[in-house]
Amino acid sequence: MESEFTIASRRYLGAKTKLLDFIDTTISRECGKFSTLLDLFGGTGVVANHFFDRKKILINDLLESNYHSYVTWFGSGRASEKKLSNIVNGINSIGYFSSNYFSVNYGNRYFSLDNAKKIGFIRSEIEKLSLSNEINSREKSILLTSLIYSADRVANTCGHYDAYRKKIDKNSLFQLKLLKFNTCKNNYAEIFQKDANELVRKVYADVVYIDPPYNSRQYGDAYHLLENLVAWDKPKLVGIAKKKLDRSVTKSKYCTREANLVFTDLIGNIQAKYIVVSYNNMEQRGNVRSQAKISRQEIEETLLRRGKLKIFQKNYSQFNAGKTFKEDHKELLYVCKIK
Repeated sequence: MESEFTIASRRYLGAKTKLLDFIDTTISRECGKFSTLLDLFGGTGVVANHFFDRKKILINDLLESNYHSYVTWFGSGRASEKKLSNIVNGINSIGYFSSNYFSVNYGNRYFSLDNAKKIGFIRSEIEKLSLSNEINSREKSILLTSLIYSADRVANTCGHYDAYRKKIDKNSLFQLKLLKFNTCKNNYAEIFQKDANELVRKVYADVVYIDPPYNSRQYGDAYHLLENLVAWDKPKLVGIAKKKLDRSVTKSKYCTREANLVFTDLIGNIQAKYIVVSYNNMEQRGNVRSQAKISRQEIEETLLRRGKLKIFQKNYSQFNAGKTFKEDHKELLYVCKIK
């Protein structure tokens, strides 16, 4: 099955794609021979994917759109490539699409009107196929994830959905592409959509990798459109950005003044041999919304209470929305060997 997409093809705030070698080298050297790795704030899943063929992976994220992505890339449930290819080819052969919920709210904003009509049509078709049991739950996840990745390619944004560009590129035509999903029945991840602080009380992994949000930018807000597309309960949307009025289910305390308290609670309850924490040095610099809610000192003090701590760093220019550039930007990696 041919596909131009990989798991790293999505634009995503804080994605660690360019840091995978640094993360891998550090973890492999410092954590020795380990068998299981928990990616606690999975995001796109690129870190978990990097270790997927070598380790037993557990992966978690609060966003439903990311959960469906993990089911696609790391799941083990039955899924027919032939069936899904036929569905995608059939959809792409259609030439006209009517106005729908998605195009009314997001057309001529986050997408061109024609692209929004097609995206909305496809989402309705996926729901019909699911309700009629023509596709199973994993096949639904694969189609939803394929829709997300394909839509991201033509989105009129800087990589998130807090805002959209004023000028729309009408030559950027949407085409649904089927992702190359995991077909190995013997290699799959344990997938969770849980509050991280609750999950660590219930699961064990040799290495727990942590890359939580550190600033006020809520990921549920930045990717509200994708969450709405996946849920498809068609709520009334408000404001210029067209967000759901109630987004409390995706709000993270790591983006608030309580960040250090919840981080301390998290670290104190992790069941593992090693804790590995990613952190970047945006404490008091750059855009206010991008400044860290937890300081380096607080992180180090918290980790030292659990065991022996080593700190590694790498120069790195992260993906941002254009307002958070910082010279001498560094990615830090804390490795704590638990007592």
